[in-house]
Amino acid sequence: MSRHSQNLIATLRARFAPDTQQSAEVQANLVKALYASPASLMSGAIAGGGASLVVAYVAQMTAVTIVSCLICLVGISRSVASLYFHRELAHQDRPAKPIWGFAYELGAWGYAALLGILAFVTLTITDVLTLHVLSVGIVAAYAGGISGRNAGRVHVAVGQTCFSLLPTSFGLLLVGGLAYTTLGIMCFLMIFAMADITRTTHRIVLDAFQGKYEKSQLAAKFERLARFDSLTGVENRMAMQMRLREWFDNRSSDDDLLAVLWMDLDRFKEINDSLGHIVGDQLLCMVADRLSRALDRRGYIARFGGDEFILICPGADRVVAEEIALDVLAEFVPDFQVDNFHLNVTASMGIALAPSDGRDSNELLQHADMALYRAKHEGRNRHALFHWEMKERQNRTYELEMALRTALVNGEIKLHYQPIFDTNSGRIAICEALMRWEHPVLGRISPAEFIPVAESCSMIEPLTLWALDRACRDAMSWDENIRVAVNISPTLIRGDSLPRGVMAALLASGLKPRRLELEVTESIFLEDDGRTHMILNELRRIGLRLALDDFGTGYSSLGYLRTHIFDTIKVDQSFMRGVGENARDRAIAQSVAYLARSLDVETVAEGIETEDQLRYACETGFTNVQGFILCRPIEIGELLTMMRERPAGATNIAPVVGDRRRA
Repeated sequence: MSRHSQNLIATLRARFAPDTQQSAEVQANLVKALYASPASLMSGAIAGGGASLVVAYVAQMTAVTIVSCLICLVGISRSVASLYFHRELAHQDRPAKPIWGFAYELGAWGYAALLGILAFVTLTITDVLTLHVLSVGIVAAYAGGISGRNAGRVHVAVGQTCFSLLPTSFGLLLVGGLAYTTLGIMCFLMIFAMADITRTTHRIVLDAFQGKYEKSQLAAKFERLARFDSLTGVENRMAMQMRLREWFDNRSSDDDLLAVLWMDLDRFKEINDSLGHIVGDQLLCMVADRLSRALDRRGYIARFGGDEFILICPGADRVVAEEIALDVLAEFVPDFQVDNFHLNVTASMGIALAPSDGRDSNELLQHADMALYRAKHEGRNRHALFHWEMKERQNRTYELEMALRTALVNGEIKLHYQPIFDTNSGRIAICEALMRWEHPVLGRISPAEFIPVAESCSMIEPLTLWALDRACRDAMSWDENIRVAVNISPTLIRGDSLPRGVMAALLASGLKPRRLELEVTESIFLEDDGRTHMILNELRRIGLRLALDDFGTGYSSLGYLRTHIFDTIKVDQSFMRGVGENARDRAIAQSVAYLARSLDVETVAEGIETEDQLRYACETGFTNVQGFILCRPIEIGELLTMMRERPAGATNIAPVVGDRRRA
């Protein structure tokens, strides 16, 4: 194409193009609209070609014949192109290439120009009136249909109108005469009328396409919002669940594998609380980027919520899943640079594999979450694989939790008492109340198993308040000098119910406060914000005695003895177990006994199981001893029998014998 032709096309486009800014998709739809109806294009080609051939046949002139043949050739070419486009390209999602629009423009303008030339030649070189009418009629009919069919591209329609009507109008004016001149003027004015109609129709079409485009964009935006996390850009929980369901629905055999890795940032809440949510959000975005790098197109990433991410890896077996987990954890080795903060962040991961670890998406996710909990429990910054023992343990915990809620009402919980003996007199000084659970189906359940369950499901408060009330009532049948000790969970110290519960138990039973001893462990001081100190002081003001249980383990600190007043220190049995062979254990036991005497605090040596341990505890200076060699925990009836049988003025410590007391 010559530079002059290109400039002409550009001028027409600039003159007749609409002012509205068209998106690429709208422009593509406008191109598709040009080829939308191959039937109408073929009808026009047949009508125009047939009429032109009739004109050529009647005129018997070379020029007319050449123009007529060109009209037929261009008409056939346009029809074939339209048919091909409609069948092969019109229904594809990708936009139509610009070359198709350019090809249509050339064909439309060429066909219109040939019709105009045919009319001009027929008018100027023949004098057959019927040929004049036929050639002008073809042009008029063609020009009338242009505005409707080509309204999607204004410059195409206006160009066709000009190329067809201008030669025709000029030919009519050259022939002369009133009728021909009038018709020529009308054809010329028709150009402007058709241009205006075309522009109006085009704007209607354009608005329709623009509205359709905006709706599709809005739908795409909502779909993205529905499927992708707005913060990190990765898939969200809904998309992840849909992907998992689709995998389970479409899997063809048990050989199809899939790994789910549930990842959670360690101590992310501390970062949010100390540095703010803005820093936390930036960190999450960086984590998502590093996960994408670590995954390296081996799967999909979804943000489950908060600081939890889920990786879905189709085709991954146990070995590949662990490799991916190690690659992910390696991405957390370098610090995260967020603003001016260097954040050393670690992550924990739980892995579950389908189909071996889950029969559907919900079960697989549940098991991956269990494995994540195991990784956290084992120390964080690691991954753990799901094993069915985890499921059994969870089922056991759930079963205990449900049963525990009715255990008190059903009378399944009972108190046993283990006597604590005075090393000087040999008499019973204290009886420690210990809960026992005899389930009608599950059998005897250890306190080491059900107490943590009670703490996790908020049952520890009613259990403890019941134990306080029962222990105070039972202690009223003992000698006035024997105290009762009740273990208190750290969770109760942080609440408001303990002081009220203690007062209620004392008032209901009539027990003197000095005969009630509350045993607490050092873990109550882990989150000491002053409230623990206030509650302990409030309990001591009532007149109760406080005992520090399991001293020497966990989080021992002499600062506790300086800031909190205790009446009794109970030395953990792990130290007493090794006093015969381990000099370090003996040194610690001696130091605690000496420290307690200096502070005027009673001591209890726990876990006495041998004669040597008993003798050493007495020689070291412990004021009280407790252990299986002396007496196992027994029911209240057996305890009362033992109290009646044991001499009130015993002066030495001797193991209690008899199958009944050892049972």
